[in-house]
Amino acid sequence: MTTQRFSLRRRLESFRYAARGIVVLSGQHNARIHASAVIAVIAAGAAFQVSRLDWLALVLAIGLVLTAEALNTGLELLADAAVPERHPLVEKAKDVAAGAVLLSAVTAVAVAALVFGPKLL
Repeated sequence: MTTQRFSLRRRLESFRYAARGIVVLSGQHNARIHASAVIAVIAAGAAFQVSRLDWLALVLAIGLVLTAEALNTGLELLADAAVPERHPLVEKAKDVAAGAVLLSAVTAVAVAALVFGPKLL
């Protein structure tokens, strides 16, 4: 493995590639649903004036869901490019990735219930 010298230009290019990935992600139906939920959670947090610790939990939960969705989308795109026809192992891999998104979303709902539940009661 060769080690390349640090290049500010290459670092900036890596941010450009990451931004392109976010644009691709934003075109996904489920990502738009998650983005709507993020807006609702931020609005509720502001309306209820949640504590700094509550914001920390909410931000981490939001990041967890969005990261899981991004990884799921990336895996699905890569799998579709590598194996365009239906394959049982690819299908299982996609199901596992989708399951990870579901687990992160359920976790985020639990965090939201812990933060907003007492305020609603």
